[in-house]
Amino acid sequence: MKKSFRDRQFVVALALMAAASASAQNAPRYTAADVRFMQGMIGHHAQALAMTALIPDRTTRQDIRLLGQRIQVSQKDEIAMMKQWLKDRHQQVPTSDAQQAAAGHMDMPGMAMSDTLMPGMLTAEQLAVLAKTNGDEFAKLFLTDMIHHHEGALVMVARLLGTTGSAQEAEVFRFASEVDSDQRAEIARMSALLASLGPTGAKSHR
Repeated sequence: MKKSFRDRQFVVALALMAAASASAQNAPRYTAADVRFMQGMIGHHAQALAMTALIPDRTTRQDIRLLGQRIQVSQKDEIAMMKQWLKDRHQQVPTSDAQQAAAGHMDMPGMAMSDTLMPGMLTAEQLAVLAKTNGDEFAKLFLTDMIHHHEGALVMVARLLGTTGSAQEAEVFRFASEVDSDQRAEIARMSALLASLGPTGAKSHR
């Protein structure tokens, strides 16, 4: 007996569902390292926002203001994406206010503060020094500090990619790759801008 058109549709639908299920089961899963990377990068980005928030009151240089605006837009969007990624996987979403970001810490229950320090982060004291500068002195120190901050993000990406089994999920790999390429491009732009400002008279934290 020949199958009806509706029967054939049903068989095809079952086959597609089975294929989708098999594909989902074989899809790369996120790892604990992926979760730590997303959680850590939220805090890392939060401090960059705390740093760019200093710009309007401390320099009238349009190039520095535009740089700060670009960083704010991109990193706010990325923070929202990372928080959603963690929520979708029922993982702890860190809360990071301005003071915690300034100190280089995340609010993660069960974690000692010393465990939450991240590469490239300024301490509260270093951020306070930046906040006390103005004009070209601020611009130079801001660029120096933000270059160091971006270099820290590259270290975090390298650690993630160097962890066996991590960054296999497409969304994680894509984001880590974008962080790496974007931060490298911004480091190059900031380095050129810093060089154009001449010898720095501001004390470096490094």
